[in-house]
Amino acid sequence: KVVCPATPEDAKGLLVTAIEDPNPVLYFEHKHLYRRIKGDVPEERYTVPFGQARVHREGDDAVVVTWGAMVHTATEAADQLAGEGAEVEVLDLRTLIPWDKQKVLESVRRTSKVLVLHEDTRTGGFGGQIAATIDEEAFEDLDPPVMRVAPPDTPVPFSPPLEKAFIPQTEDVLTALRDLAA
Repeated sequence: KVVCPATPEDAKGLLVTAIEDPNPVLYFEHKHLYRRIKGDVPEERYTVPFGQARVHREGDDAVVVTWGAMVHTATEAADQLAGEGAEVEVLDLRTLIPWDKQKVLESVRRTSKVLVLHEDTRTGGFGGQIAATIDEEAFEDLDPPVMRVAPPDTPVPFSPPLEKAFIPQTEDVLTALRDLAA
């Protein structure tokens, strides 16, 4: 199982689920979320089930399928587009294995436009699996083809300025969403 929380609340609930799971779980916390995202976390013990995506932002014009820190990048872009009259849904997968294929396909069928956003390289990244599944199972529901925003096929740089240039930024998502809408 592979877990990628985007919010403090999900981080706690998914961690408890991972601890209780008798099988191996890879739990990835993005270092940028430590400084970027704040939120209330319930005191009581709770779990967040694996394989259940959550709508981070509602919208009917397009959907961005993403996870981890990219949820917040997508939300920033969607908020800016709302000022232009476009309502973009941001779907947070929360877990990659298992992933909520059903919820992704429901969003694609409702909006007819999808952008897959991830931090892994374009070639071999998990976003390709999502795009292929959408193409195989919801092709007739798409207006334009599935779009992807991902870093180039290069090693991840260590230098903070180079890392920022490597990782998709809000402007990259805005450009892709505007192209998708056109």
